[in-house]
Amino acid sequence: MRNIIAGLSVAGLLLPEAVAYAAIAGLPVQRAVMAAILGCLAYAAVGGSRFAIVSPTSSSAAILAATLAAMPISGNQRADLATAVVLAVAALFLLAALVRLGGLTQMVSRPVLRGFAFGVAATVILRQWPQMVGVEVASGSLWALLREVWAQAWHGWSLGIGLAALAVYYGLKPLRALPGALIVLAAGIAASLALGLAGRGVAMVGAISLSLEWPGLPALSFAQWSGLWPYVVPLVLILFAESWGTISGLATAHGDRVSPNRELAALGLANLAAGLGRGMPVGAGFSAGMAAEAAGAKGRAAGGIAGLALVALVWLAAPLLPALPEPVLAAVVIGTLSHGLHPGPFLRLWRLGRDFWIAAAAAAAVLLFGVLNGMLIAVAVSLIAMLRRLVAPRMVALGRLPGSQSFVDMARHPEAETPAGVTLWRPSEPLFFGNAAPILALVADKVAASRAAKAVVLSLEETFDLDSSALDELLAFDLAMRRAGVRLQLARVHDHVRDVLAAADARDLIARSSYSVADAVAALEVTTG
Repeated sequence: MRNIIAGLSVAGLLLPEAVAYAAIAGLPVQRAVMAAILGCLAYAAVGGSRFAIVSPTSSSAAILAATLAAMPISGNQRADLATAVVLAVAALFLLAALVRLGGLTQMVSRPVLRGFAFGVAATVILRQWPQMVGVEVASGSLWALLREVWAQAWHGWSLGIGLAALAVYYGLKPLRALPGALIVLAAGIAASLALGLAGRGVAMVGAISLSLEWPGLPALSFAQWSGLWPYVVPLVLILFAESWGTISGLATAHGDRVSPNRELAALGLANLAAGLGRGMPVGAGFSAGMAAEAAGAKGRAAGGIAGLALVALVWLAAPLLPALPEPVLAAVVIGTLSHGLHPGPFLRLWRLGRDFWIAAAAAAAVLLFGVLNGMLIAVAVSLIAMLRRLVAPRMVALGRLPGSQSFVDMARHPEAETPAGVTLWRPSEPLFFGNAAPILALVADKVAASRAAKAVVLSLEETFDLDSSALDELLAFDLAMRRAGVRLQLARVHDHVRDVLAAADARDLIARSSYSVADAVAALEVTTG
C-alpha cells in the first residue's frame, strides 16, 4: 500500500516536471512524458534503489537543448537528433557497466556538480522570462536574450498570470504532502478557461499526444552520429554524477546498499527504453527521489506504479493541456528549479576553505559560455583540480612524538622530534608517472639542504602501486642518494609496490623497505648504530 501511495504522489510531480523539462529542451511535451513513463518502468525492473525515480532532469534537458542548438540540422531532423542523443547516452551507460566503470561517479567532483547545477538552474530560470512576460525573442546567448526581453513591451496579462502562478507555487511549497506543481497547472488551466486568456493574447502550451512509434535508429548520417559524441560523453558524466548523488545519498540515509555498476546498467536500460520510445535522456533526479522518500516508498515498485499512474494522469489531463498558459508553465519551471539557487552549498565550501572557487568557476562557466560549453568547462575544471592535486602534492616532514612510536606532521606538531642525522618525508599523494620526478627531486633538495642528514626515510603510505615511470624515478633517486652518501629507507611500503620492485630485481631496495615509519627508523639506527 505504501508503494501505491508513493507512486501516485510521485506521478503528480512527474507530469508538471515533464511539461517543464520538455519546454526547457524545446521539444514536444509527449517526449518528456514518454521518457518519464518508460524510464520509471525500466528502472523499477532492474535498478537497485527503492527511492530513485528515473525521468527527465533539468540538467539533461538543458544539455539536450544546447546540443540540438549546436548541431547543424534542419527542422525535420531535430526529432531524430534528440532520439540519437538518448540512444548514444544509453550505449555509453551500458558500455561503462559492461567494463565496470562505476568509478565514473568520482570523475566529476561534488563542488563542480553543485556549481554546474547552480549555473543550469539560473540559466533555465532566466530563459523562462520571455514566456513569463509574453514576448517573443530570437534564440541566442543568454545575455542577448535578456537584453531583448528588457527592450520589449511586456504583455500585462501574461505577466500577471505568471506572477500569480509563482505566488501560489511558493505558497504551497511548505505543504510537502500536496503536489504543488500539479495544483498550479490545474489552477492555471481553470483560470485560462474562466477568463478566456487565449483570447487576451496569452500564449498556450498546446496539445499533447502519447502515440508510440515503431522503434528504429534515427535517420542520421555517419558524420552526424560522430558529431554527437563530444556532447554525449560529458552529458553521461554529469547525468551519472547527478543520479548517483541522489541514489547514494538516499541509500546512506536509510542504511541501504547500492552498486554503482548496477546503477550504470539500470540507467543505460532506462535511457534505451526512453530512446526507443522517442523520449529524452533520463536520470535519477533529486526532487523526484525526495518525493518518493517523503511519500514512504518501500521498494522499486513505487517507481513502476508512478510510471503507470502517469499514463492514467496524462490520459485524463491531455484534453485540458491545450488550455495551459505558457506563463503558468514558466512559473512552474522557475519554482521547480529555484531550489538550485540556494547559496547553502557555496557557503559551506567557503567556511570549509575548500573548493569554493572551483564551484564558482563551474557556475560562472555555464552562465557566461552557455550550458553546453559550461558543461565541458565544468568537467575540465573537475579533472584539472584532480590532476593539480596529484601532480603538485604537499610534502610533509615527519617527526616522532615524544614517548611514542607515532610519526606525525611536524608543521602541526612542533613538539615532534627527528632522529639525529635522519630526515623523514611523506608525499600526500601516490607516486605515478606525472608526479614522481618532481616529488623525488624535491626530497633530494631537502636532503641536500640538510647537511647533517646521513639517511632519509621516504614514506609511501599513499602509493598502493607503481607504474614503470614512477619505478624508474624511484630507482634513480636511490642511486642519487647513494652517490651523495645518504642511505635511503622506504617506509609504509605496500605489497603491490614490493612486487614491482621484485620484478625490477631491486632486491636491495626491498631489503630497505619497512611496513611502518617506526620500523624504518629502527632499521636505520641498527645500520648506522
